[in-house]
Parts: sequence; structure tokens; C-alpha cells
Amino acid sequence: MIKSAIETIKKYKLSNLNFRLLIYVIATTIIGIFCIGSATEGENFQGKQIIGLILGIIMLIFFSLLSYKLLFKFYWVLYALTVGMLILVIIIGTINKGAKRWIDLGFTQFQPSEFAKIFLIIFLSMYLYKRIKTLNTFKTLAGGVAFFLIPLFLIFLQPDLSTTIVIFLTFCAIMFLSGINHKIISGVLIVSIPIVCIVGYFAVQPGNSILHGYQYDRIVGFFQEDNENAQRIRYQQENSLLAIGSGGLTGKGLDNNTVTSVKNGNLLSESHTDFIFTIVGEELGFIGGASVILLLFLIIFECFLTGFRAPTFSGKLFCFGFGVLIAIQTFVNISVATMLLPNTGITLPFVSYGLTSLISMYCGIGIVINIGLQKKKAII
Repeated sequence: MIKSAIETIKKYKLSNLNFRLLIYVIATTIIGIFCIGSATEGENFQGKQIIGLILGIIMLIFFSLLSYKLLFKFYWVLYALTVGMLILVIIIGTINKGAKRWIDLGFTQFQPSEFAKIFLIIFLSMYLYKRIKTLNTFKTLAGGVAFFLIPLFLIFLQPDLSTTIVIFLTFCAIMFLSGINHKIISGVLIVSIPIVCIVGYFAVQPGNSILHGYQYDRIVGFFQEDNENAQRIRYQQENSLLAIGSGGLTGKGLDNNTVTSVKNGNLLSESHTDFIFTIVGEELGFIGGASVILLLFLIIFECFLTGFRAPTFSGKLFCFGFGVLIAIQTFVNISVATMLLPNTGITLPFVSYGLTSLISMYCGIGIVINIGLQKKKAII
């Protein structure tokens, strides 16, 4: 196996290495590191994120050289590892702010759901690839849904509604992009839309057992404006929106001491994670915010471009799925920061603080780069 891996690496061409994607990813991360440092002056979050970048680059190099075809052969092992880690969270997980999502390793905390995103995309890509001839059969589709629902339910129990929604939407996108018959898709939509509406209606009723109390408050409070509880729930998003608007064209500058700064007034409790885009908008202005959005768009575009040129169906689905994952997380995070969606508590890829999130994203980029190294002749 080692000899085979070495022979594969020798076949790689430097001309096929996606330097553009590397530049976009590292540039986005560096912007995030500066903003994290500005948002957490006097704390060591910036130093930890730099360590995360170093570890992320190491993992990126490893997965760039490791043939994705070899890695994908162990898709059932990765699936079992995912379910095992999520069960372990329930058993020995660390509780933080009412949620049990982390495993304490002593020197840091590890969040399995972040790696679950990558592993589940690999699993679904290979699951559909292995059953491409029976893709439109009930057995294949039902099996894929059933296997995916197990880890999804375990993440929901943590509770982590935002990650559950992101992974579910990524799953739907991969299934759609796999080439499933449009009649099946139409049938699923006809059945699922009324069910979602009904569940959504009951979910926003007081005292429901579907959502946890804080989840209910965030969703209902987002739409209500005439009570104190709603104002308490929305205050972070309202402050975020004001901060982004106050940044103007060029921003107030990193590490500024402006008394009107939302950061300096401690008006955001998660400015280095969920609301990092607020720091970008306030301190780097419209130019900084637009630059981050553009960089993330280019990363997504490169993932899709690599998918179009992938030599295998599984590689294609992984690139598409990973690109969709980044797109959904980006959209949700920025929409929360700009008060377009209720506060969901999800990180901005490559920008927000979080070692597990950053390293897992770099692993995904490494796999995309490896798929690019083995690409077929360009079709676009």
C-alpha cells in the first residue's frame, strides 16, 4: 500500500496544483487571525488560531499528497468513526453554555461534529458512487437517508440545531447534484414541504418539545419586536448590524480604541466566533467585508471547478458537497451577523476562531487539492 501511494505521488504534476485555492484559503485565514486578535485583546485566542493555521497547513499537505481514492476506500470506517465520536460526546462530552458538543483533551477541546461534516461528505460521495447503477431505486435512496439520519440525530441531541441544518442541506445538495431523477426530486418536495411547514408551525408554539428553550426564544424572538424578551434575544444582532454599518468604507481600524466601537463596549459575547464578520465589517469596513465574501466565493468556485474536472464520480460529489458546505455556512453566518436570519451560532469558514473547525476545513481543502492533482482534461 505504501509503495502504491509513493507511485501515485510521483505521478502528480506541479502544474495541476491549485495554487489559487491555496492563496485564497490562507489569505482568508490570515484576515481572520488579525480580526480574532483585535476582538480578543489581552487573551490568547489569536495565538491558538495561529497554531490552528500551522496544524491546518500540515493536514492540508498530508491530504494533498494522500490519494483521495485510497482515503475514500475507508468510507465505512470514517462513517463508524463519526458515529462513535458523536456517541462519545453524549457520554463524556463537556457542557458549555447548555450544550454538550466538545470532548476535553486536556490541552484543548475537540468538537467531533466539525470533522463529521467532512467524513459524512466522503461517506455519501462513496455510497452513491458504489450504487450509481441503482441510484434511482428506493433501496439506495432510503439507505442513504437512513445512514445519514443517524449521525444527524446525534448532532441534534447535543443540541446543535445550526450544524444539523447545515449538514442536512449539504446532504440534500449532494443528492440533487448526484443526478437523481427529477421525478423523484419533485415527489420528495411535494411530500416534504407540507411536512416541514407543519413541523415548523408546531415548533414555534410555546411549550413545544421539538426545540430547546433557547432555540425557541432565538427563532420567535427574531420576529417579535414588542416585548422585552425579544429585545434581549436580538440585542447582539442589532448591535452587530449597527457595528457593520458604522465601519463605513474603510473601517475603524484593527485594535482601535474608539469608544463607539461595539467590540470595545463588550456588546457582543461571541465576537471572535459566531460574530467575527461583525469585527470585519466594523474594523475593516465595506472593503474588508467585501474582500472576505469575495475570497470565500472564490474558494467555493474553485471547489466546484475541481469537481467538474474530477476523474471519478466520488471525487466530483465530494468537491461539490464541500463547496456547498462552505457556501451554506458562509451564508448563514453572515446572514445572522446582518440580521437576515435568527441567531443560529455557527462559525464563518476559515475566519472564525476554532481549532477543530479550522483544521477540519483545511483537511477538506487538502482533499479537494488532491482531486485536482488527479484531474482529467479540463472541460471548462
